[in-house]
Amino acid sequence: MRQSIPFALSKEKSFFDSLGDWIGDILYDELPEKGLECRDEQIFMAYQIEKVLREKSVLFAEAGVGTGKTIAYLLPAIAYARYTGKPALIACADETLIDQLVKEGGDIYKLQQYLDLTIDVRLAKSRDQYLCLKRYEEAEKFSDGEYLDDIAETIPDGVFGQGKLSLYGQHSDYPNISDEEWNLVNYNSIQQCSVCDLRNRCGQTLHRAHYRESTDLIICSQDFLMENIATKESREREGQLALLPEVSMIVLDEGHLLEYAAQKAMTYKVQDYTIVQLIDRLMVDGLREKTLYTMEQLQDGHELFFDQLRDDVISSDEDRKRIKKSPLLMKLGKKVIDTVETLLEEFVFESELYVIPEYELRMAEEFLEQYEAAMRIFIAQGDAVDWLEETDGEETLVIMPRLITEVLEEKVFSKKIPYIFSSATLSINKDFSYIAGSLGIKDYQSFSVASPFDYEEVMQIVLHHLNQAEKIRRVEELLEEGNQTLILFKSKQAMAIFKAQINKRIAAKVGFEGDRELSSIVRDFQEGKLQVLCSYHLWEGLDLPEEALTRVIIFDLPFPPYDPLFDAKRAFTDDPFHDVELPFMLLRLQQGMGRLIRTSNDHGDIHILLNEEEAQYKKQIAPIFAVPATER
Repeated sequence: MRQSIPFALSKEKSFFDSLGDWIGDILYDELPEKGLECRDEQIFMAYQIEKVLREKSVLFAEAGVGTGKTIAYLLPAIAYARYTGKPALIACADETLIDQLVKEGGDIYKLQQYLDLTIDVRLAKSRDQYLCLKRYEEAEKFSDGEYLDDIAETIPDGVFGQGKLSLYGQHSDYPNISDEEWNLVNYNSIQQCSVCDLRNRCGQTLHRAHYRESTDLIICSQDFLMENIATKESREREGQLALLPEVSMIVLDEGHLLEYAAQKAMTYKVQDYTIVQLIDRLMVDGLREKTLYTMEQLQDGHELFFDQLRDDVISSDEDRKRIKKSPLLMKLGKKVIDTVETLLEEFVFESELYVIPEYELRMAEEFLEQYEAAMRIFIAQGDAVDWLEETDGEETLVIMPRLITEVLEEKVFSKKIPYIFSSATLSINKDFSYIAGSLGIKDYQSFSVASPFDYEEVMQIVLHHLNQAEKIRRVEELLEEGNQTLILFKSKQAMAIFKAQINKRIAAKVGFEGDRELSSIVRDFQEGKLQVLCSYHLWEGLDLPEEALTRVIIFDLPFPPYDPLFDAKRAFTDDPFHDVELPFMLLRLQQGMGRLIRTSNDHGDIHILLNEEEAQYKKQIAPIFAVPATER
């Protein structure tokens, strides 16, 4: 049911004038009376957002830690949603931060309590965050483990029989299941949900229907927002609903990360064993001989292509590995495309014989069409960017048809709705041109306000000069002091090297990203069950107050990798270091340091480990420090 606007309207004032009055009453009077601090920076931000709602434009809202950014955008977002009759969308940096926004004691909870306001807020998570019943049934046949029993206990009676259907099947419902186990039972891109016989009882379907009914707020990850945009046209052509409903406005919390979410969503992925396994499932009794022969040809051709692809990969330590594309690789790729075309023609005949179950056949057709499209882009050698990486433990060819800047400009920011980018770090010394340019945004408004905290009273920054091999020993020395410590790494590989070499006695009190579901590791760290949290993703968005986090260690300066994606960005500029590498590193470093002081009661120290090469950038990083650094 649509809820009423939380303030009275009159003929004498426009909605926006009344909105401004309401925001002022709450931030100047009502919330301070309930014990919340009146912050000029927060009030300024709220009024800048009100202005952008009037003009339906783009706003880069850079506000320091402690400003109260969330409440500043929540108040106008809720009112605007009710005014327009469409929910406002809040897109967080990643899946782990969605639950934090609605947790008990969070800002949404406070607004409801203090203002006696009922806020209809619902979560929309990425598809891979939901259990797939088909894959779960398959996992039960071919593997065992306690995690399968844990999942079975949560499936409502109405899924496989008579009984009530309730919301179920989110990754966060299973905190003790590792990422590796979850990847055996969650939704993946091969699944053809539209013809699945369990789709109406699927947890993902139930959650989709639930959040579509929101009248105030829908909260999702930026990955899912970009997935919605990438798939919207194709889903509508097939008569399906888009993943997200139409919204009145979009808030991008930690908005500097949107580019990377878009890159992830708007790429093709071809995996080594996936197509082989898919075709194995289709090889049922009764297939026509030509169909069976073509399937075997495709399996063999795909395996030959991937064997050559491995030979053509340029060896490096980066996660994304370059491909030199030999003539033989191109020849094998073209042969695979021809075989796919032949197999799709054979499927037309097979569909009339009903030998292959409809679900399996439709799933295979959809996958092969995407596979063929990806391979055509790969062998065309045009403007596409491609690389080989490991995804979910499997070698994956990733193909990005064109630089994401053009896609965002065309498909996202051409829409006439308000976009609010909210973060403590969107600019380099109050210059927003780097982020605007990387997102294809030409017209925008911006502001930057500082944090209200007295950093010199509560924080210390220490620079450690040492060679790379000494960094692990220095970390071990720091950990002996017993502080609740977050260690940030520039990459998954850098963290893996650290994990392999750290003293086993110390490792027992360390939680490493990837060992299990990340939000459960963060929860254990916050509760003191772990002394150390190691991550390569949590450079932004992590809020751990007071004694839950008193030390941050930056293991390496977070320069971008030398991989095909960033090489493409470097190729579009005359000065790659100053236009791409340095601003990327400075933004990420600011975010990492910002994990420490989140409230007026926080305190602690930041340790930045600099090897000989990194030490030469001391002059570039010094201006972003909130307090002068000491050196060791």
